[in-house]
Amino acid sequence: MKIAVALAGLAAMAAAAVWPVPAVFTTGNDTTAVPSGPMLAGNTTSAILNDALERYRAIINKETFTPPADYKMQLPATAGKLSALEVRLGCDDETLSLGTDESYTLDIPVSGKASITAATVYGALRGLETFSQLIVAYSGSRVIRNTPVHIEDRPALAHRGLLLDTSRNYYPVADLKRTLDAMSYNKLNVFHWHIVDAQSWPVESRAYPGLQKNSSYGADMRYSYGDVQDVISYARARGIRVIPEFDMPGHMFVVGETYPEIMSCLNKQPNWDKYAAEPPSGQLNIAKPAAADFAAGLIGEYTKLFTDEVFHLGGDEVNRNCWSEDPDVKAYLAAHSNATVETLLADFYTKVHAAVGAGQRVGMSWEETLFKSEYVPPKDTIIQTWIDEQSIPKTVARGYRSVASPASAYYLDCGHGAWLANFDGNSWCDPYKSWMHVYNFDPWANVTSSAQRELIIGAEVALWSEQADSVSLDNYLWPRAAAMAETAWSGKKDASGQVRTTAQVVQRLHDQRFRMVGRGIGAVPLQPLWCARNPGGCLLP
Repeated sequence: MKIAVALAGLAAMAAAAVWPVPAVFTTGNDTTAVPSGPMLAGNTTSAILNDALERYRAIINKETFTPPADYKMQLPATAGKLSALEVRLGCDDETLSLGTDESYTLDIPVSGKASITAATVYGALRGLETFSQLIVAYSGSRVIRNTPVHIEDRPALAHRGLLLDTSRNYYPVADLKRTLDAMSYNKLNVFHWHIVDAQSWPVESRAYPGLQKNSSYGADMRYSYGDVQDVISYARARGIRVIPEFDMPGHMFVVGETYPEIMSCLNKQPNWDKYAAEPPSGQLNIAKPAAADFAAGLIGEYTKLFTDEVFHLGGDEVNRNCWSEDPDVKAYLAAHSNATVETLLADFYTKVHAAVGAGQRVGMSWEETLFKSEYVPPKDTIIQTWIDEQSIPKTVARGYRSVASPASAYYLDCGHGAWLANFDGNSWCDPYKSWMHVYNFDPWANVTSSAQRELIIGAEVALWSEQADSVSLDNYLWPRAAAMAETAWSGKKDASGQVRTTAQVVQRLHDQRFRMVGRGIGAVPLQPLWCARNPGGCLLP
């Protein structure tokens, strides 16, 4: 008898603990032995796929994962033996973009050769991850339970992202690569690299070399061109796009350490809060053509270094006081009777978006550029919403594509209290967002039009680093980012149309967390080990 995982009970879910859950997943009743060093093969010229086959062969050979609920279970009798896994590709093309097809089909017989069929290299990568998660170990022997297995899978959202802020605190490249590994284990496909901010400028600039020299935290806390290219290559090998963000015109204090002449309200202490969301204050001076020229120069440089089709311009949290009190802005407004701070800001946005277009890139920006300015972004602009969950339906109602990052659900830095040393209280976005709160958020809520629902192209968790660095990185991210990864890949509803509940998925997430820990990811536990070993035993009555 076959079972559909979407309708299965907790025991069956534990037996087929794939994360994120596939769209179509049917299983049988047999157990298949997996030999040591299983042959993974693909007739392909793709270096990315060939490297992935070697990588997953190594993962499978090293991994002896036993689901926590099976801690007393002996090796089940096997009905057959896996001889190999063959990957069949529709195309060897390695182009990775927002429109890349990541679908795959996986078939595992009771005995013989398993197969992954995919239209693209990146669909094959997703299938390899699923295959690796189906292998479990008992008494040191690897098996796949509930064979034969048939899976048909595809993502609900094209953009499934993780934002990491590497400016407020620095992360070595090794941390970024470990994060990319963890993302691949959860089928996330966008690394949103918030690479600079007001506090530091760690990335090399060849057009403006003083930025990194004067505004990185130190020579050992920098990213060279080579580092950036290494991260992009490492990400691409795992089917992950790297979208850089250079937030402008706000969040730019560090530019003033090299180019103070194009800045406004530089580090206004002690009353910084009048001029910025957090210290240090400083924004590009929108009344000075040289500031817009500088911004365009940055975009011109970094659209060459970063290869993705999307370039994030920021645009959030600009402070009008910063400009209304600036003597250059006041002089400009006095000389131009029709000008206002708002028209100057709109002119600035027009110029930087034009620079993105000139670099053959699609602009992405935070929601303030759409809702809190007179500027009208180009219709191909991707709007990232964060302030209010209702910003998502408002964005798509205006005909723009939306990536959902509501602070109320997806900001993983929240819940640790204020970081300003003379304020013993909550941070602005407390409380802590539990994995259940992350999982329960629905990006499609309150959007009924099918055309508008299609404009919701992504979801993205964010880790802002005021209180995070290498020591705490994994703990902040995992497994909470995995909770978003499932809803972004699998959608909110199962095959019967029912919304998945956290009680239904917790055992699979236990398994995923233990699997990630075994693969070197410092994911925190969801519950006491007793709960993971006793499915259903830690629920409210």
